[in-house]
Amino acid sequence: MDATLNLTEPLKRYFGFDTFKGEQEAIIRNVLAGKDTFVLMPTGGGKSLCYQLPALLMEGTAIVISPLIALMKNQVDAIRAICGDDGVAHFINSSLTKGAVETVKKDILGGKTKLLYVAPESLTKEEHVDFLRQVKISFYAVDEAHCISEWGHDFRPEYRRIRPIINEIGQAPVIALTATATDKVRGDIKKNLGMTDVSEFKSSFNRPNLYYEVRNKTHNVDRDIIKFIRQHPGKSGIIYCLSRKKVEELAEILRANNINARAYHAGMDSQTRSQTQDDFIMERIDVIVATIAFGMGIDKPDVRFVIHYDIPKSLEGYYQETGRAGRDGGEGLCITFYTYKDLQKLEKFMEGKPVAEQDIGRQLLSETAAYAETSVCRRKVLLHYFGEDYPADNCGNCDNCLHPKAKVEARNELGLLLEVVQAVKERFKADYVIDVLTGRETDEVVAHKHNTLDCFGCGIEREARFWNAVIRQALIAGFLEKEIENYGILKLTGKGRKFRKNPESFMMSEDNEFDEEEEPAPGPGNGVGAIDPALFAALKDLRKKMSQKLDVPPYVIFQDPSLEAMATVYPISIEELQNIPGVGAGKAKRYGKEFCDMIRQHCEENEIERPEDLRVRTVPNKSKLKVSIIQSIDRKVALDDIASSKGIDFSELLDEIEAIVYSGTKLNIDYFLDEAMDEDHVEDIYEYFRTSETDDLAEALEELGGDYTEEEVRLVRIKFISEMAN
Repeated sequence: MDATLNLTEPLKRYFGFDTFKGEQEAIIRNVLAGKDTFVLMPTGGGKSLCYQLPALLMEGTAIVISPLIALMKNQVDAIRAICGDDGVAHFINSSLTKGAVETVKKDILGGKTKLLYVAPESLTKEEHVDFLRQVKISFYAVDEAHCISEWGHDFRPEYRRIRPIINEIGQAPVIALTATATDKVRGDIKKNLGMTDVSEFKSSFNRPNLYYEVRNKTHNVDRDIIKFIRQHPGKSGIIYCLSRKKVEELAEILRANNINARAYHAGMDSQTRSQTQDDFIMERIDVIVATIAFGMGIDKPDVRFVIHYDIPKSLEGYYQETGRAGRDGGEGLCITFYTYKDLQKLEKFMEGKPVAEQDIGRQLLSETAAYAETSVCRRKVLLHYFGEDYPADNCGNCDNCLHPKAKVEARNELGLLLEVVQAVKERFKADYVIDVLTGRETDEVVAHKHNTLDCFGCGIEREARFWNAVIRQALIAGFLEKEIENYGILKLTGKGRKFRKNPESFMMSEDNEFDEEEEPAPGPGNGVGAIDPALFAALKDLRKKMSQKLDVPPYVIFQDPSLEAMATVYPISIEELQNIPGVGAGKAKRYGKEFCDMIRQHCEENEIERPEDLRVRTVPNKSKLKVSIIQSIDRKVALDDIASSKGIDFSELLDEIEAIVYSGTKLNIDYFLDEAMDEDHVEDIYEYFRTSETDDLAEALEELGGDYTEEEVRLVRIKFISEMAN
């Protein structure tokens, strides 16, 4: 095609843009010239235009190979809209009926269709291969090309079969496009697609408008997310979770807190997924909670936040998913919740996979952990991973740059690290190098006789955590390089060798610490703030008056830990009250109004600002075990039989039953007491609790003397609470 062709006119006519973005024009001219083209362009850079415009201008039909059905539909609709012709773009995949496929074929043979989107699985079907042999093909576009590489974050074996199928259908230029690819992945893509003489176009991975932050993932992560979303009302956001179960749970919790959210994962039927995607694009939904299946190719420019509930399996996956925020250049907040426990879980999932796959998986995970834990500019770390240098010391738009850690001189430590890497002949990865530095005589170190090296244990005064930070920052500063494809082996660079001869200043900061202890739920002596003593005293007073009026002991209404939590988080509605430990729906409805009224009045009179992150739990919070116990008791199954069928001991079963009745659910265990206990014993213990000021078990056993077992006292206490409180 004519190289001097004016491309701004069709760009304006079809897409409404006056100018091209970045290298789009050069890429399009390369495709029009019939050359193989490799495009590495971050999400939001305008990849799809690079094959859509030349397809509309060239003779024949362009075959676009894409991994997701939802993405195809999205793009086909967009092309049809700009051309005002339904025949100009089609897709073939498993969602089409035979009749629909025939219509597609007719349009293609009639020369109407410029773009045909196919899934790799559909492309390999014999009847499609036979059909496409008859078609004049302008070029093949392989979208999301990183799916070819097992080092990519979304490896799909069927992508490996694309080149042999192209050879069967007929030769035409190939354009491969991806938003994320390290050097290793890029090499894999080109080799697998047989792109020997290829023009490469690589855009910068820097997205200056994206803010990156990693937060400690604590017990209250749901509450933290609700608080964050409430601080950004009406804005579009995506929350990524690794499991479908968590996706559904979190979406339900968000809806219970008046957040317009919906779940999305591959286990849902295609109609529901498609509807959810459309609703999100049309802003009928604010927040999508999804597995990574969501968002590939979603052309929504104003996603304002992307939250990772779980740490992703690779930095490529992380970059791709965060890249869905702020594609219009506006605000894009990328928040990740991290705990080391999640990494251990992900490593456990790998067990049972082939050894080579486990090694790759662990390498990719260690890169993600390094990103999460580092105190260095997050932009610098991300861009370094993709082989791009970010020269600025402070990007001003990530948590580490906005709250920098103090730097310390580490010239000596860097010297020791480089000495050890050289002494072990540059053949080992970070963990092994740290074992030698800290003097750990592991089987592997002893087998290689590295425990006899002069430098063995030279870094023993520092912890492994510290040495990890030195290694990470030495990599970014260019003193070391890591051979990712060779299991992460560390090697000295020219700069590292120069440093060994002439050491210079090396300033570094220690890694961020992520506390592995979970925060306890709001309750006595802990939780979201200090107890309000004046309110606590007033609530106790109200409980006493109510107990006298109803002729029940005070603890039957609410226990002390529940009152302490109320005096900490100030619930002012029945829904909020149900979030208090030990308060179920029944108790909240029965006794809650007067307590909520008192708390509201107290807040108004004392101008108290309530914690706005109080999570309202209107989602029934009963585990499968609790539901099963309630159903078994309703069917009058003996309690000891319930315990043995659930594989728990009798005392654990009583713990569960106590939690159920104390939260306000009524259970009738008379059928069991009639069989298992003396009637007089039941009456004596019941009368004790009716007149006692406390339900404390130790005190009850002491008062009642040695005539009753602990189990008997607990059983009657369950009966008493159930009847009197519920």
